Amino acid sequence: MSDITAERPDHRCLFDVATEQQGYFTTDQAHACGFAWRSLHHHVQHGRFLHVRRGLYRLRDFPPSSNEEVMAAWLAAGREDAAISHESALDLLDLADVIPTSVQVTVPRSRRGLAPPSGTTIHTTVHPLSPDEVTMRGGIRITAAARTIVDVAEAGIGPEQVELAVASALERGITTANELRDTAQTRNLRVTHLIDRALSRAQRLHVPAPE
Repeated sequence: MSDITAERPDHRCLFDVATEQQGYFTTDQAHACGFAWRSLHHHVQHGRFLHVRRGLYRLRDFPPSSNEEVMAAWLAAGREDAAISHESALDLLDLADVIPTSVQVTVPRSRRGLAPPSGTTIHTTVHPLSPDEVTMRGGIRITAAARTIVDVAEAGIGPEQVELAVASALERGITTANELRDTAQTRNLRVTHLIDRALSRAQRLHVPAPE
């Protein structure tokens, strides 16, 4: 019996995983579905799987999607403790008129030596992202609204974009004024002033700002 047959790979298991991730899957996920290295190599050689980068594959015939590069960057960075962040998260949350020049990903500071995949910018954070600082969009783990807005404010995005993001997030009820203030307090004084000014402007424009 060949090694490939002995491994008994579960194709349905892998398809279900990949379907939730826009056709992508990691080496660890493939192994969990019974695909050992020899099986992965076999399917890549026969064109069923595409080897995207180290540790990351894609089902060849899975339909393309608009955010697949973001999905690939998140998976490559480590789906368990990484999150799409900054302008990329702002774009996925549809909170401002920004076009990210690269996929922005935040990982714990302990992983600061991570080599960024092509087209990806890696940010690090001293404290792991807490559950209330992340959310899911299209199967991708991203920073939640308050964390995202404060991150881009600290990174130097234009004040008008901060104001637009704050107003939009409050109007849609995906963050609150208190949450934004509390998150901004963890950063420098410039960021605090930017968030306070954006909140004041939102209130003047009669945008609901729940506490």
